Amino acid sequence: MNQVSERLASLSPSQTLAMSQKSNELKAQGIDVINLSVGEPDFNTPDHIKEAAKKAIDDNFSFYSPVPGYMDLRKAICAKLKNENQLDFAPEQIVVSGGAKQSICNAVLSLVNAGDEVIVPAPYWVSYVEMVKLAEGKNVIVSAGIEQDFKITPAQLEAAITPKTKLLILCSPSNPTGSVYSKDELKGLADVLVKYPQVLVLADEIYEHINYVGGHQSIAQFEEIRDRVVIINGVSKGYAMTGWRIGFIAAPLWIAKACNKLQSQYTSGPCSIAQKAATAAFSGDQSCVEEMRKAFERRRNLVVELTKEIPGFKVNNPQGAFYLFPEVSYYFGKSDGTHVIKTSDDLAMYLLEDAHVATVGGDAFGAPDCLRFSYATSDENLKEALCRIKDSVAKLK
Repeated sequence: MNQVSERLASLSPSQTLAMSQKSNELKAQGIDVINLSVGEPDFNTPDHIKEAAKKAIDDNFSFYSPVPGYMDLRKAICAKLKNENQLDFAPEQIVVSGGAKQSICNAVLSLVNAGDEVIVPAPYWVSYVEMVKLAEGKNVIVSAGIEQDFKITPAQLEAAITPKTKLLILCSPSNPTGSVYSKDELKGLADVLVKYPQVLVLADEIYEHINYVGGHQSIAQFEEIRDRVVIINGVSKGYAMTGWRIGFIAAPLWIAKACNKLQSQYTSGPCSIAQKAATAAFSGDQSCVEEMRKAFERRRNLVVELTKEIPGFKVNNPQGAFYLFPEVSYYFGKSDGTHVIKTSDDLAMYLLEDAHVATVGGDAFGAPDCLRFSYATSDENLKEALCRIKDSVAKLK
């Protein structure tokens, strides 16, 4: 009998990757699809980073690296955390993995026992809840709607904490909403966490450099809870290096050792060449980061302005990342005579088939009334995509 493990059977496939695959299938049929479903910068990796990778190949960095990554990369990450975030870490507290996704999974699997509760603010990135399932933990979803800019309050956090709470997963700037927690908002959450010393924090900061509020704030800055915070970051978003697959944790030593032990048994050290490229990214000229940030900010302004012109779409003004997360429940129950829109997933599928624009329905993010657009594509594509969406939803009565 062909029977996969219960562990695997309980998992859902990634909706973002599924929509991207569907749009690629339509493209393969010759249909002009604009893909707003995938969270990937459309820029090429900066040249000085590529040169470092080429040099690494010529210098024969083709052998296994240490499990937590090369020491020069871990030192470069420590320097970045000190210079940009005013946080002190030793190289032994850094574990480099095959992307921030693996870093998150390492931390969850290293910390969460069967039955432990993990607080996940919604809207959330699709994989958080699946990773908690993998660890046999229990997801405790705390919802924050568009009226509160998709950010949970200290009161909501405190109400969700029980004696079984082990971990809070916090993503700022956020995927899927683009919301950014201010220093004061993070302080409010930290003040609650001080009262519950058993609760650890996983701070996903992969979109750190793509923010429009003048600087990133980390919950790890608060002394009272610093020894309970695991920072997740990497090179994929800020340096346009998604395919290089380099992420890291910066964590209390006992957690870093646990992740190192886990990683030693199932992947070992990440790609040696990609590590050398990442070292150049963290240590080299940072002007490329700012150029890309400015382009994303321009696109954010464009997308917000155009989406506000679509009747029935409620829009906030995201302060970071490269996503817009409009509330679209106005269209539920409407039809073009063939398709009936009952959910945001239905609307996403309708837009793919009718407008040839790929988006992602909000169900996968724990926000069934919303749609996610990624604006990590050209201004021309964005203008055309939103024009198509506006024309398409006009057919729904």
